[in-house]
Amino acid sequence: MIRRVPLFSRCSKKCLEEIAGIADEIDLPEGKQLTREGDRAREFVVLVDGTADVRQNGKLVNELSKGDFLGEIGLVTNEPRTATVTTTSPTRALVITDREFSALLRESPQISRSVIEALGERLLNDLS
Repeated sequence: MIRRVPLFSRCSKKCLEEIAGIADEIDLPEGKQLTREGDRAREFVVLVDGTADVRQNGKLVNELSKGDFLGEIGLVTNEPRTATVTTTSPTRALVITDREFSALLRESPQISRSVIEALGERLLNDLS
């Protein structure tokens, strides 16, 4: 599942295994708030099973399901959350904290380079 995340799209299989190794798998009940709009980003989440609603200014803007993810840019930018995300069913998720991810980037130049390349590619696409 982590392979589908654009932030990790340039990572080798070995690097993806290292990233997966710092992920915690957790079970969440329906109605659990994963993020709150305006809060500091502290983790990245991939939905393994379940569903969640994404709201901006209280308005539903997206629905997430198995394989969807959120918070990947917050891992590297420390920007505030742009939306509130709440589970709408019992959900299993992979969670990577900013602290664990930062430590991994310091320890692995290859992962750092891959993430920077992916961010650069995303920026170029956004500017086009």
